[in-house]
Amino acid sequence: MTEEAKNSAAKEYGASSIQVLEGLEAVRKRPSMYIGDTSSKGLHHLVYEVVDNSIDEALAGYCTDIQVSINKDNSITVADNGRGIPVDMHEKEGRSALEVVMTVLHAGGKFDKGSYKVSGGLHGVGVSCVNALSTDLHVEVRRGGKLYVQDYKRGVPQYSVKEVGEATSTGTTVTFHPDPEIFSETVYQYHILAARLRELAFLNAGIHLTITDYRIENEGDEPKSEHFHSEDGLREFVKYIDSSREALIPHVIHINTEKYGTPVEIAMMYNTSFSENLHSYVNNINTIEGGTHLAGFRMAVTRVLKKYAEETAAKQLEKAKVEITGEDFREGLTAVISVKVAEPQFEGQTKTKLGNSEATGAVNQAVGEALTYYLEEHPKEAKLIVDKVILAATARVAARKARESVQRKSPLTGGGLPGKLADCSSKVPEECELFLVEGDSAGGSAKQGRSRATQAILPLRGKILNVEKAMWHKAFESDEVNNIIQAMGIRFGVDSEDSKEANIEKLRYHKIIIMADADVDGQHIATLIMTLFYRYFPKVIQEGHLFIAMPPLYKCKKGKIEEYCYDDAERLKFIEKYGDGSESGIQTQRYKGLGEMMPAQLWETTMCPETRMLKQVTIENAAEADYIFSMLMGDDVGPRREFIERNATYAQIDA
Repeated sequence: MTEEAKNSAAKEYGASSIQVLEGLEAVRKRPSMYIGDTSSKGLHHLVYEVVDNSIDEALAGYCTDIQVSINKDNSITVADNGRGIPVDMHEKEGRSALEVVMTVLHAGGKFDKGSYKVSGGLHGVGVSCVNALSTDLHVEVRRGGKLYVQDYKRGVPQYSVKEVGEATSTGTTVTFHPDPEIFSETVYQYHILAARLRELAFLNAGIHLTITDYRIENEGDEPKSEHFHSEDGLREFVKYIDSSREALIPHVIHINTEKYGTPVEIAMMYNTSFSENLHSYVNNINTIEGGTHLAGFRMAVTRVLKKYAEETAAKQLEKAKVEITGEDFREGLTAVISVKVAEPQFEGQTKTKLGNSEATGAVNQAVGEALTYYLEEHPKEAKLIVDKVILAATARVAARKARESVQRKSPLTGGGLPGKLADCSSKVPEECELFLVEGDSAGGSAKQGRSRATQAILPLRGKILNVEKAMWHKAFESDEVNNIIQAMGIRFGVDSEDSKEANIEKLRYHKIIIMADADVDGQHIATLIMTLFYRYFPKVIQEGHLFIAMPPLYKCKKGKIEEYCYDDAERLKFIEKYGDGSESGIQTQRYKGLGEMMPAQLWETTMCPETRMLKQVTIENAAEADYIFSMLMGDDVGPRREFIERNATYAQIDA
């Protein structure tokens, strides 16, 4: 750059260069800062923000009924019977309090400790963000016998709040349409919203939540609707999560108390499975990464049970020749921990890890007292728990030995990598991809068709072990599971007290892609692999490294026109477009499996970053994911059959 150009640039960079984003412009400019992202997750987050306001009203004791509607045009309506947002004039702002709440960031009733004792959001950005990111938003307030309305477009009020009639009830109704300029995905998923409302019903006993989907495919069909209500709260929640598992003790251990000014509610249950399933919440927010409240819970369970086991089962422990640790007490334990904190401090932007130090002591004391009483009063159940703990400790020692044999590096085996792995030449994890491929034939085509620089191939032989039903050490005896662990570079129990905790710091590939056939068997294999990841190394999923490749089912050809079709709907579109609805003259090739494809075809359809379709595996709702995995992959047939019958609407059975 010349001296003259530098001077010119320096002059141009003055006060006028500093942009001040007014009102909600900042939200529209950087939406991800406020709602996490602009994909499906952020889209559903808009609904949660509005519902959370209604839940806060319920926590304050003024709301009992919340209704969520997905309208025909894919807009959302949330209605409650709370007090209604205040509409009187805001002294400082000189306009209606309703307009202030809807248009000003960091404005809300949550800052005034007298209005709400606890609440989910404390930043005051909730509903104003929703307004900013919607093409249009309509709000109705029923308050003091009057009905008030206001409309907005992309956060801008179209008129001042006006009274339009009388109201016999109180409450707030918000209808909004997400902005397609902001969101890459604008179609709401019923099941995602339903799962969150079910969770809220369990976490807030007594509240009625309803979801209705008015997007009807066939005329005459009834809108899909579910009503969620729980009288027993967390007790029911734990039973729901564990409904596909065999209970070890007959009753849920329930704790509902207040310690050091912090309300603590916990429900816990032991089952015969081998996994630990702890779900923690702060003010109804699912803290996926745990935090101080979870640490307090774990400390208390370990302290109380260890003392009890050493006092009552000393001979058993001596005979088993094992030292019991914290993780042994949590094997087969399902628990929901819910705390209400007046001013929660979260670590990170995503509100997924609690940082309040007082929560540790509150939960620790609450669980310690309750669990001590329970063990004294229920000696029969206590013995079952202790026996389970000793079995877990014995299995842990066996698992460690099996795992050490996997993780031990040998100079002869190329640093401990599995023999079947066709590795890529790059050593930069951010650009490397690992394809987990079903079968040797597809593995052969994938090895030939891949980009050798950045794509590694690991063929898997048949169906891998269902880890949902297996003990930990059994998984490490499985060659296929070991090969996956070795290839990825995952280690267990490193820098952690918990020997089962997967360390993914040395993950060799930042994209792990499950590549299975598009048929039923292929999908079963994909589900088995996802179960392994969810139960053994969930961080890989949480950090966005796991994907599923979507291979095409058909190749359709008319003259010189060729297209790959990924499902029957796309094939019919091709026929409609190029054959005027007639299949005559259209050649259709159906791929039974990936092994039938030539290397070049496999590259073009499933592996080439420019043309392939990948689905990212995410955990929207941890408790719901836990329930679904245990139900689909567990021993209990009844719930699984019911789930398949309810969801397999596409099945065509030749009779």
